[in-house]
Amino acid sequence: MTTSSSAAPRPTAGALRLVEASTTRPSSVDVGDYARQMTAYCPYLAPSLQQGLTTWTVYRADGDAEAVQAELFHAGAQAAEWLRPLLNRPHGLLRCENIVLVGEVPGTGHRDLLAWPHWVLKNLYGPVGVMFGKFYAGEEEVTGAGHRIPAAPASFLPVRAAVRRRDPRFLRATPDLAAALAAADDDGRDVFEHLPTEWKDIRTWSRQFLPPPKLSPSSPDTPANPQRSSS
Repeated sequence: MTTSSSAAPRPTAGALRLVEASTTRPSSVDVGDYARQMTAYCPYLAPSLQQGLTTWTVYRADGDAEAVQAELFHAGAQAAEWLRPLLNRPHGLLRCENIVLVGEVPGTGHRDLLAWPHWVLKNLYGPVGVMFGKFYAGEEEVTGAGHRIPAAPASFLPVRAAVRRRDPRFLRATPDLAAALAAADDDGRDVFEHLPTEWKDIRTWSRQFLPPPKLSPSSPDTPANPQRSSS
């Protein structure tokens, strides 16, 4: 499946350095115990791990904040395009590719680095049935039922098949996206057909999907501070 993602100008190339290509057992980050603990909260993770269908690609930040954001977006799109044709094959729903970010950008935390790429990617790929999540190193997450889940050993964006009967409830703050995900159907479309090619313009495009301002500051589904990240 060809998209304009590979043809888009990438003046930011190099802002993410590949540490480890997609692998089930990364050596640069210790995710084994974490993944096993998370099987208690995700019914699909245990069989995915057992069949070697959960993979991790590790990148190190090596640029300024905007360039790293742009490269995280490209890495996410690459993962989604790899995943799309596999979802209807045997065990396709168990596949999960995790984009791991290590390293630091002076003055910008991982939360800000991941927020905009995550927001753009999930709005771009939700309608074709690909779900993006985000976890931050050392931050304990809380489920919708109020249960605490283990803190991630590294910041990462999981990319997987959307579970239409479950995932929309994670998107309560963004009902339009939740509806699109619930009705998702991959018809083979080029999701980049009407998208700008420059990261700054792509980020601007994604603003149209932001919920009303009163929801944005506290919503886990939206960039924490859109105005701060808009330059």
